[in-house]
Amino acid sequence: MDPVRNPYAPGAGQRPPELAGRDRELQQFEIVLERVARGRPERSMVVTGLRGVGKTVLLNTFKSMAMQRLWGTGKIEARPDQSIRRPVAAALHLAIRELAPRHRAPERIEEFLGVLKAFAMRDPSAAKGTSHWSPGIDVPASRGRADSGDLEIDLTELFVDAAGVATDLGVGIALFIDEMQDVQTPDVSALCAACHELSQSGGPLIVVGAGLPHLPSVLSASKSYSERLFRYARIDRLDREAADLALIAPAESEGVAFTQEALDALYEAADGYPYFVQAYGKVAWDLALRSPITVDDIRVSAPEAEEELAVGFFGSRYERATPAERDYMHAMASIGDEPVATAEVAEGLGRKPSSLSPARDSLIKKGLIYSAERGLIAFTVPHFGKFLRSQPV
Repeated sequence: MDPVRNPYAPGAGQRPPELAGRDRELQQFEIVLERVARGRPERSMVVTGLRGVGKTVLLNTFKSMAMQRLWGTGKIEARPDQSIRRPVAAALHLAIRELAPRHRAPERIEEFLGVLKAFAMRDPSAAKGTSHWSPGIDVPASRGRADSGDLEIDLTELFVDAAGVATDLGVGIALFIDEMQDVQTPDVSALCAACHELSQSGGPLIVVGAGLPHLPSVLSASKSYSERLFRYARIDRLDREAADLALIAPAESEGVAFTQEALDALYEAADGYPYFVQAYGKVAWDLALRSPITVDDIRVSAPEAEEELAVGFFGSRYERATPAERDYMHAMASIGDEPVATAEVAEGLGRKPSSLSPARDSLIKKGLIYSAERGLIAFTVPHFGKFLRSQPV
């Protein structure tokens, strides 16, 4: 079949041609947007799930929904080695630039940009009186607002002022944070405090985060009230109907069909995970000779899809681990695919649990495993255990 017409899109954060199985989350965010627009109190939102379930795709879709309502939007990707001060400043700068042409009082925009510049340049890690970052804002930095150096105070004041600009226009501002579990601990606390202030004042600014399954525990460890601060949406693999729709709808638009047996084989192979659905669908299309795509086409194409996943999806992550970390993951995989007890891993390696803490903590920081609950750990990547069991120890 013509590979140029192949509709499937296995990519990091790349929206599939059919966003199947996420109607509930889209409806939830639509409600959030509508309530904020009407001045009703509403919580910010957090989406969690394993790698490959479509968190970034959903985050980008939320961003598009906000932009369609003429909101100001900005997005950052958190990094464990970086404060969120400057990324947030850059994201809010973009959001305000989207709103500025519609604002009738240019001086209000300039006033906020002065505060934003002061916030961005108040980097405690930089030498006193210097800044290595040029925000591209042609107004003087303000003094006495969002420039204390205490991120919790500064972020709260910045969010309140940004919300004020949005209020002038009768719209909102949405800040999207991908990989939110990587936000540094002090910054998580500041972010929660700023969101808490907004929830009390009713300012039309929301934070929408996406992260791994342990993100709620990261937030609650920072501020106890975070459980009530965010609306949580846990996304997982697609059910059979949604997984089939993700394959059938794009193919139908190109005049191509699947046999029922082919769909059965694809669901068994992909296990409903959106990234895998796209990966298997893409290779099956490329190798099939004609429509309909049959179970024989799936049998022929599955090994190639699995090889691509082994290199790009699994292998790239495996290569980031040190030998000690790989031993730890192999021990996890040998126990099973469900969350496993850290004590069992230590027993399997013939080591004391305390001696394995550095390897475990490093794997968590690298985003390869997460703590499902106290004493239990699991892979962040679906089917990673199966991949490891196929690798030499």
